[in-house]
Amino acid sequence: MTAAMTDNAPATPAAGPTAEAGPSRAARATSRLGTTALGLTGIAGFLLLWEVVPRIGLVSADYLPPASQVLVALAERLTLPRLWVALLDTVIGWGLGLLIATVAAVVLGFAVGSLPLLRRLTASTVEFLRPIPSVALIPLAVLLYATDIRSTLLLVVYAAFWQIYIQVLYGVADVDPVAEQTARSFGLGRLARIRHVVWPSALPYVLTGFRLGAAVALILAITAQLIIGSPGLGKEIAVAQSSGAVAAVYALVILTGALGVIVNIGVRALERRLLHWHTSVRGENVA
Repeated sequence: MTAAMTDNAPATPAAGPTAEAGPSRAARATSRLGTTALGLTGIAGFLLLWEVVPRIGLVSADYLPPASQVLVALAERLTLPRLWVALLDTVIGWGLGLLIATVAAVVLGFAVGSLPLLRRLTASTVEFLRPIPSVALIPLAVLLYATDIRSTLLLVVYAAFWQIYIQVLYGVADVDPVAEQTARSFGLGRLARIRHVVWPSALPYVLTGFRLGAAVALILAITAQLIIGSPGLGKEIAVAQSSGAVAAVYALVILTGALGVIVNIGVRALERRLLHWHTSVRGENVA
């Protein structure tokens, strides 16, 4: 059969790619549908288990309300303007902090990474500051900004910055020396080399750091609001907990989880769009 297809290919060159592309698209569509179906099945199974466990008394409903009660509480919360304001506060704190961290990390990362001497000089400082947990800065944030949104931004920027900065350094260091020397031989200046050689090489690293930073930034935004009391979903969770509204606490936790999923999907989509030329994304599309 392989020999026959090879013999017939020159006679019908246009039909070959079309015949191959059709099943490929169909296979990818089927794979996506199968993955989605499995995901929905898993969610349904989890909710069923969650509903049954407190109903049969394995866990007290005072500590783990049935899933149906939590979903009702979530639906009720979604009708309140206060919740949408808190959600907006969380998104603003997360987005603004992530933006500041990204700009600072990219600029400093390219500046430091492009100068080996400067990178060696700052290596010990980076290794000292990077392991400091962001939550350890909460007392400092409260001291400086109290419950203002700037306290949330301080934690978000600090946590996300290191995720992106380290990846940028790796990306700048991973530039092909042959490509760098070729650009020099063609007379490209430093800025032109950064634009045409270093940036395309480092972009996958930058986006990896951005994806990691986006997740960490959301965690720290919620944590800051929960502990400090700055406006947002974290503060709503703390208020629900202090008032004994257990179902509302679970409902708000589910909402923060859904927000995290949306953030991850959005960042992954951005990554695929900006790296459509990269082999890793091409491999994803083919698979």
